[in-house]
Amino acid sequence: MNTASPSNARRLRRWLLRGAVLLILAIAAMAFWNSPWAAAPKMLWTLSRMPPATQLPVPVDGVRPRQIADTFGAPRGRDRTHAGIDIFGKRGTPVRSATPGVVADIRDSGLGGRQVWVIGPGRERYYYAHLEDWADGLARGQVVQPGDLLGHVGDTGNAKGTPPHLHWGIYGADGARDPLPLLQPQGTR
Repeated sequence: MNTASPSNARRLRRWLLRGAVLLILAIAAMAFWNSPWAAAPKMLWTLSRMPPATQLPVPVDGVRPRQIADTFGAPRGRDRTHAGIDIFGKRGTPVRSATPGVVADIRDSGLGGRQVWVIGPGRERYYYAHLEDWADGLARGQVVQPGDLLGHVGDTGNAKGTPPHLHWGIYGADGARDPLPLLQPQGTR
């Protein structure tokens, strides 16, 4: 008489049930990973594995790098320095993402006025400030590619009343870095 047979059958059923559950979970995970909901997490994973950018296009349409003054680090008041560069342009000129990335924030507050923050390669944060307005439909968590419209040149925030411009900053783990040396000579759109 074989007394181990019912016990083996139960064990086999448990292993088959566990295998079926794991297979269902794997299929569900793959479906999620390939869904639109996973676009931002996938892009953030990709960006975190990329090195910081070494060459970038000018984010304001029609502006060449030689037209931009290097104001990075210039004094601003008594207690701060300029942590970016100002790219002057006609009010309403398109401002585009310089890198692939994920829109981390869109806000209208503080010194930058209307601003967009994009997480880019190497997890650096790209700051686009003083915008006149944002691109239609731009949203937090949106994946952007180089050249995607973020907004338009303006004078919001503490730039009110000054010539329209984009304040553009790049922030990494060690703080702000000067974007001007990264701009490609052929960086016009």
